[in-house]
Amino acid sequence: MIPFQDLSGQFADLRTEIEGAIQNVLERNRFILGPEVEEFEKEFAAFLGHGQTIGVASGTDAILLTLKALGVGEGDEVITTPFTAAPTTMAIVLAGARPVFADIEEGGYGMDAAEAAQAISLRTRALVPVHIYGQALSIRKLCETACALGIPLVEDACQAHGVRFGKRMVGTFGAAGCFSFYPTKNLGACGDAGLVATADPYLAERLRMLRDYGRNGRDTFAQIGRNSRLDELQAAILRVKLRRLEKWNADRKKIAAIYLEELEGLPLKLPASRSPRGHVFHLFVIATPRRNELAAWLKRKDIETHVHYPVPVHLQPAMAFLGYKKGSLPRAEAAANSVLSLPMYPGMPEGHARKVAAEIRAFFKGPGLES
Repeated sequence: MIPFQDLSGQFADLRTEIEGAIQNVLERNRFILGPEVEEFEKEFAAFLGHGQTIGVASGTDAILLTLKALGVGEGDEVITTPFTAAPTTMAIVLAGARPVFADIEEGGYGMDAAEAAQAISLRTRALVPVHIYGQALSIRKLCETACALGIPLVEDACQAHGVRFGKRMVGTFGAAGCFSFYPTKNLGACGDAGLVATADPYLAERLRMLRDYGRNGRDTFAQIGRNSRLDELQAAILRVKLRRLEKWNADRKKIAAIYLEELEGLPLKLPASRSPRGHVFHLFVIATPRRNELAAWLKRKDIETHVHYPVPVHLQPAMAFLGYKKGSLPRAEAAANSVLSLPMYPGMPEGHARKVAAEIRAFFKGPGLES
């Protein structure tokens, strides 16, 4: 069996350090917003080379609280992409705003800047593009659009830890960058965790209050907030893992290089990067009109795959109130019908990648059925 992802080796390598970090927290008897969170925030800000960071409970809350801190609420619109994980859009709705979808770019999976510009109205209060699959999108075009209209841009970088666009890390271009540390991310906690990065001191102050019930003193509350605090145990674990992130991303790129070499020339759409450092392969995603056949073939060969994402957000039942219909956003819908994620994780044996590629080649040599 070739698993889609296997985190056991990662934990085995770090077991002593992680257990030591957890033990330190337990002995310190400080579990909420203590020194581990403070140090992780500093270390992640240094990693990004940018401003301040605020640890929160999840990537979803990172987006939600950022929108609230920017004053987004009832009656407002937020432009985002339909081709992403549903929580991106859920955060917009939970902030009280109405999501407006801009289709993805031709030949790619990121939000199309021209489509976003056309979707802007007098009620638009923010843009939320997504660096999907670990690839940097064309962020400068979107920044120019947002800046020209005075609309804040909030980067969803939940799948893009360590990706650079040019010389800068993604998550540092807009008013804020939002990160998730869900266990399967390139930098994953042992549970839910998230973070916001911003160079705006006022926004950072607002976020620190909002994550802690709106508190601005031990017993004073300046605004309505919520409980969305990154806890000490997760921060301690993330500090251990952050030191390995660059190596893990390099491991992913090595596996990706094997796939790209072995799959070249097949009737597939392969991942493309705008720069050597513009993709950290959170997911290695191919696309083919025969996606379902190929996935079934690989399953019979004991190779696990997944689809990210089979239903674009605008067609999810929870978003029916928005009024989008099938055919509304054709590029996103076409992508959802053709993408397939192959096994990818740090420490994945190179032989596994070559085996996956060999089986894909075998599929395309015949009718797609076992002989």
